Amino acid sequence: MSTDHQADQTPTPRYKPYKPYKGAAGGWGALISVAQAWLTSDNALKNLRMMLKTNQNGGFDCPGCAWGDSPESGMVKFCENGAKAVNWEATKRRVDAAFFAKHSVSSLLEQSDYWLEYQGRLTEPMSYDAETDRYTPISWEAAFALIGKHLQSLPSPDQAEFYTSGRASNEAAYLYQLFVRAFGTNNFPDCSNMCHEASGVAMAQSVGVGKGTVTFDDFEHADAIFVWGQNPGTNHPRMLEPLREAVKRGAQVVCINPLKERGLERFQHPQNPLEMLTNGNKPTNTAYFRPALGGDMALLRGMAKFLLQWEREAQQTDAPSVFDHDFLNEHTASVLDYLGTIDDTSWEQIVEQSGLTLEEIEQAARMYAKGKNVIMCWAMGITQHRHSVPTIQEIANLMLLRGNIGRPGAGLCPVRGHSNVQGDRTMGINERPPAFFLDALERRFQFKVPRENGHNVVEAIHAMLDGRSKVFIGLGGNFAQATPDSPRTFQALSNCDLTVQISTKLNRSHLAHGKEALILPCLGRTDIDLQTEGTQAVTVEDSFSMVHASNGQLQPLSKQMRSEPSIIAGIAAATLGATPVDWNWLVADYRRIRELIADTIPGFKDFNQKIENPGGFYLGNSARTRRWNTPSGRAHFRANILPADLVHERTRATGQLPDLIMQSMRSHDQYNTTIYGLDDRYRGVKGQRDVLFVNEADIIRLGFKPGQKADIVSIWDDGRERRVKGFTLLAFDIPAGQAAAYYPEVNPLVPLESTGDGSHTPTSKFIAIRLEAASETGLIMARSA
Repeated sequence: MSTDHQADQTPTPRYKPYKPYKGAAGGWGALISVAQAWLTSDNALKNLRMMLKTNQNGGFDCPGCAWGDSPESGMVKFCENGAKAVNWEATKRRVDAAFFAKHSVSSLLEQSDYWLEYQGRLTEPMSYDAETDRYTPISWEAAFALIGKHLQSLPSPDQAEFYTSGRASNEAAYLYQLFVRAFGTNNFPDCSNMCHEASGVAMAQSVGVGKGTVTFDDFEHADAIFVWGQNPGTNHPRMLEPLREAVKRGAQVVCINPLKERGLERFQHPQNPLEMLTNGNKPTNTAYFRPALGGDMALLRGMAKFLLQWEREAQQTDAPSVFDHDFLNEHTASVLDYLGTIDDTSWEQIVEQSGLTLEEIEQAARMYAKGKNVIMCWAMGITQHRHSVPTIQEIANLMLLRGNIGRPGAGLCPVRGHSNVQGDRTMGINERPPAFFLDALERRFQFKVPRENGHNVVEAIHAMLDGRSKVFIGLGGNFAQATPDSPRTFQALSNCDLTVQISTKLNRSHLAHGKEALILPCLGRTDIDLQTEGTQAVTVEDSFSMVHASNGQLQPLSKQMRSEPSIIAGIAAATLGATPVDWNWLVADYRRIRELIADTIPGFKDFNQKIENPGGFYLGNSARTRRWNTPSGRAHFRANILPADLVHERTRATGQLPDLIMQSMRSHDQYNTTIYGLDDRYRGVKGQRDVLFVNEADIIRLGFKPGQKADIVSIWDDGRERRVKGFTLLAFDIPAGQAAAYYPEVNPLVPLESTGDGSHTPTSKFIAIRLEAASETGLIMARSA
């Protein structure tokens, strides 16, 4: 370990033994955690006042998740993890030239991800100096000129990769895609490729739109809500209130998740004085099913098979139909093909693959059939498998059978992660853009738009590894840590001639640098954005297609910090001059960017006027109004067969049977790659992250003891060893044969080639592993990368 680290500013992690948490989600535990986040921000009083502006009209949009806001006004509209996100961003701690003078890149690589981001906000542009192995100050003009020189010298625009984080605003994303397409490529690897890409692909084929079809109000009118592969207590805590309210009014709330997550069990509302004083809580489910990892599609198929059986029985007895025949006849296609596929699927395969009993599958089917209006929600527990696209299409199939799309209280609800990941895709951050969008750009800006598909995340990593891509620009995010096969991703970035990271805080991607590298400090959602023609608002789109304004509240820590639109404009002007627009004139007033958005993207007419409305405006959704943007003009049943084997053939080819199937997941003190602390309250983990949750019987079966350390090795037939070292085995309530561990620590175990069919999403929820005696202990993830 290097000695030039700044240990005096970082809380010392403390080791405590694993102890199950007995409290409900939310409640006093959440309030205490929020208070600690305030106190450690070094900006407590200002942040406390600012928090009351979170998700409020005239305030700023939470930089955390994309869950929608309640239409009710006057309420506190932030959750525990939203408060952590705000306080984490709105710190007074600085990472400036003096910091980088003290710390070499090599020494920073020895630090944990938590330590790196804890150091504070980036406050001035920096350039990597290979001779000293340190970042040194550079002027904005010189930084832009360096980027322009590298981009202009490329033999092809397709040799550059332009990554986007889901926190980028609509204005930044639109400007970014316009610049990159004017430059000449569709290389837009973005965070959607690693989370909900399968949702967009599957839903577009099934119902003609890649977004959820429900609004916030629909949850009040649903008779049943199914929550698939999602942990809202940590990832979308504001979702817990509508779930518990649904249970309270007598609706079915059915949770499908291998792990018993506390937020899906019970919730104590921090804004309910009686509950807080009495330490009471309310349930958030009426049934909980725990399938095998990857077994959700089989469960869905089993539910559909029961519906088909009951429909045939109803036809024989003149009982009310189970299917919505009017809807099927008027709005759908290929239903007979799908019903034939159901008949061809055996109960034996369904039961074996789902990991549930026939009785449990029937219970889930009856709860679905009982509901007149049903909402199906899902997250990355569904989207990060090889067969995620067919699984999501099976969700759509089940919903179409009973007409549960396009009416109040019913619909499809992929719950997005980062706060504007959906908006970025709407703005054109898409490596496979639709023709109508490219046509609109050509008409408006009068330049030839590239039509060839660009690179997604996995393709971009391969291109950098192979030397086909030479420049990487990251608009936010932490690419090196968020991606699979971490050592190969680090190598891919280091192969580049130039890497550029547009960031708010220090992270490991700044240390996985190219031959030349820049760190460009940008404003966050909490910062006041002052441009030459006044203070600016940006806009975002939530999971319910609501678009609203966000206004920063705090003065930036440094005058050297610039907004994302301003940085993009500077790069574009240095690369393209004033073609096809005057970039600097645009960013002087963001209303000019919004006028361009209104000119080229459907649904944004009168954009500047609409965002003046309290709560913003609803962008609309064709499937919600039963308009199906498919080639046939109908919603399509997709007759996918169940996988013959959930374990990949490249795992089977090794000749080794996996000890366990592992999923990666977040801790409660974490959002994406940002680590707020080293505890995971709901799972009872204190002061540690290198842990593996395993069924106690499996630990003993494999020759270990609970609490013992082990190496985790993934099984994949390509001659590479993928190993993380010294993980503590925690005996946990998890189905036999399964395991779980924190991301990004186990990202080195995810093969770059193990991706979802049709989505190219890394299969981070299904990793075949074996355990070996620990070779080393106490190593942070950086050394394995």
